[in-house]
Amino acid sequence: MSEPHALSALQADRTALVVVDLQEAFREHVDGFARVAERTVRAVRGAALLGLPVVVTEQYPQGLGGTIAEVVDVLPEGTPRLAKTVFSGARAEGFHLAGRDRVVLVGIEAHVCVQATALDLLRQGLVVHVAGDAVGSRTAEDREAGLTRVARAGALVGTTESILLELTGDARAPQFKSIQELIR
Repeated sequence: MSEPHALSALQADRTALVVVDLQEAFREHVDGFARVAERTVRAVRGAALLGLPVVVTEQYPQGLGGTIAEVVDVLPEGTPRLAKTVFSGARAEGFHLAGRDRVVLVGIEAHVCVQATALDLLRQGLVVHVAGDAVGSRTAEDREAGLTRVARAGALVGTTESILLELTGDARAPQFKSIQELIR
């Protein structure tokens, strides 16, 4: 069962980042794709600085292509890229969060695979944060509907900046200056 929102603060040693289906075939079809890609790169770089495990899912990659190069280029070595046909990334074969009980979600599409992943993780009792600025859909209406649905289900919607700073926790943290550079 999820903790009440007041107790669901992100902590780097309890959190994983999941990048959902940020694939090349969506580049020309997703509203605000460049923003989603840039903010996802920010999230991945921040996760690496803070020691968060990163999991990447790819919806039917043989038809939709793999994860975009911008993200692949910054993934920590050994990051799994899980092919799937199910909509929920949490149901992809090999999906594993290294024992973490908090998850940050980014990716595409907000109203389909991000939503399905968030709902599954919430059902498992995990605390789910969605970086709204790193999530997209083909239309603004679909994006808004997906974010609204997951928020009503119990996910916490923030931004990559707020999430990375919450994970950092303190301006005296050794990673703070590097995180600050990412969010500028």
